[in-house]
Amino acid sequence: MNLSQFIRTIPDFPEPGIMFRDVTTLFGNPNAFQTMILSFEEVWKGQNIDYIAGIDARGFIIGGALAHHLGVGFVPVRKKGKLPYKTIEENYDLEYGTATLELHTDAVSAGSKVLVVDDLIATGGTAIAAITLLKKLQAILVGCAFLVDLPDLEGSKKIIEMGIEVRSLCAFDGE
Repeated sequence: MNLSQFIRTIPDFPEPGIMFRDVTTLFGNPNAFQTMILSFEEVWKGQNIDYIAGIDARGFIIGGALAHHLGVGFVPVRKKGKLPYKTIEENYDLEYGTATLELHTDAVSAGSKVLVVDDLIATGGTAIAAITLLKKLQAILVGCAFLVDLPDLEGSKKIIEMGIEVRSLCAFDGE
């Protein structure tokens, strides 16, 4: 199944010049959603993963379902101010602004094998911030899984250059 056909493109959102890839249309299609999760499961099963770290917010949807399929724990990587316990934080740049991610200080134990999951990789700022947080907790990064890659923005390349495996299920060039 070509998953990209289920992803809607919204021009000039959230600001002019951005082509927003709306994955909610894929999430709303039961066959496409199931294909996505089963495709990720096929790639990552057998990797002895302890946790899926899902990035706020669409990474929660994919990551929670994938964690269930793999029989592993789920860790939310949240936007600043959303976690109730002691946190560590990491600032990062987006393709259209700046933000901060947080993780509970006890989210994973040292040596835990973690897969980072999000809906989309663009410039890599968000994913690299999540990776940095997990490394602060001495986690072992198994890889990163994204539904969509925007290769022209080179986020995947940056993560691969960090020595971390990246897998995406579809890509959108240019535009």
